[in-house]
Amino acid sequence: MSQARRCRFVPVVRSLALAHILLFLPLASRGADALPRRTPNVVIIFCDDLGYADVGCYGAKGYQTPNIDRLARDGMRFTDFYVAQAVCSASRAALLTGCYPSRIGILGALSPKSRTGLHSNEVTMAEVLRERGYATAIYGKWHLGDAPSFLPTRHGFDDYFGLPYSNDMWPRHPTSGTNYPELPLIDGEKVIELTPDQSRLTARYTERAVGFIHTHRDRPFFLYVPHNMPHVPLFVSDRFRGKTSRGLYGDVIEEIDWSVGEILDALKRDQLEKDTLVIFSSDNGPWLLYGDHSGSAQPLREGKATSFDGGVRVPFIARWPGQIPPGGVCREPAMTIDLLPTIARLAGARLPANTIDGKDIWPLWAGEAGAKGQEAYFIYWERELQAMRSGPWKLHFKHSFVKPNPAGGGGRPGKYATLKVEKSLFNLADDPGELKDVADKNPEVVQRLTSLAEKVRIELGDSATGHKGRGVRQAGMSDGLVRGNR
Repeated sequence: MSQARRCRFVPVVRSLALAHILLFLPLASRGADALPRRTPNVVIIFCDDLGYADVGCYGAKGYQTPNIDRLARDGMRFTDFYVAQAVCSASRAALLTGCYPSRIGILGALSPKSRTGLHSNEVTMAEVLRERGYATAIYGKWHLGDAPSFLPTRHGFDDYFGLPYSNDMWPRHPTSGTNYPELPLIDGEKVIELTPDQSRLTARYTERAVGFIHTHRDRPFFLYVPHNMPHVPLFVSDRFRGKTSRGLYGDVIEEIDWSVGEILDALKRDQLEKDTLVIFSSDNGPWLLYGDHSGSAQPLREGKATSFDGGVRVPFIARWPGQIPPGGVCREPAMTIDLLPTIARLAGARLPANTIDGKDIWPLWAGEAGAKGQEAYFIYWERELQAMRSGPWKLHFKHSFVKPNPAGGGGRPGKYATLKVEKSLFNLADDPGELKDVADKNPEVVQRLTSLAEKVRIELGDSATGHKGRGVRQAGMSDGLVRGNR
């Protein structure tokens, strides 16, 4: 299928977008005075454990998401967008740094009082944009270290309000409560509440976001809203409780959709719609272990904590009126690591001096014919390379994975069974559920992808093959003996 068919767009608007591409050449190749008078505001709304099929425009049933669907109508919806790893901290590290988590040592989900966190030498999207004069804020879940040296205010954010890690890391956890302290709500760098009312979190984050937009309406800003929901335990305000036929999970999603609408309305009130890039996505797929308190990744296979597409393929929508074609649908693969270089380009900002793994994919967002993402995207679980995506092909290397058996319900987890997948190749264009291994029929594809994987193992390592990775850097340590990057 040609790119012109894979990414639908309106030709007149595409012409505007292509003209805009010429305007936003990298700062290094054009003088600062060649930049437009105002660079775009950037808003990223990032859900927690939201599944591929959990919003209306991706097939959700039992509840409505009119505001998220409006984003898709007004912008570009990606059908094959990936996170770098199907778990909280690793996924967020990739989003904010443009690096695979294994490169920067952020693996899995960091626990409270972890000595490990995002290294001070790693450059976040907030730092890249703040150097260009952006006001920066995060309202929601951080999960890149809760020691003072790891907090968002030490990594480029002017303002922070939210939880430092997942909302289930508290004494009420159904199976591990004794492992966790009371849940801290942080404002800036100060804990202002312990175990806050979680039914108010979505609204409180939204209120702060709307206020930030209005306060900074006269200068460029970067607003990051990483909701705690719909990660378990699920909480919803009285306003949305009992509204949907999908139960508590559907109620939670409708409140998130309301939050998206409030942010969009704030941009409209302050006449910032045409000046603002808005992105909506999720950190990984649904946590199927929790049954009716988890979402759906249909028609994809498995969910969170696996390298199948149900774990790592997520909804992704980008809207920028006049620059991103309305109603576009892009079927080219892309990944969160690509956001930092793409947004840096639009802001006229320099990329970090450290090696990053993302690629500028603005031509995909703009609907440019023939545009493509990277040749391949690599999917790790911790330091093990488990799978990779290239064009329509998904290659799995032999590895173990978890599957609910049985799933839980009512807010309690079920039990995991551990299964194995052999080295196998899937054509996702024909088989999005990764059910039919076609490796024997496509040996040349397997050979090509295996060769690419071997190069990545040399650079980023692979615990399954014993590769250490020559390009791996260490995470930060909070004991004052911060390890230097290698």
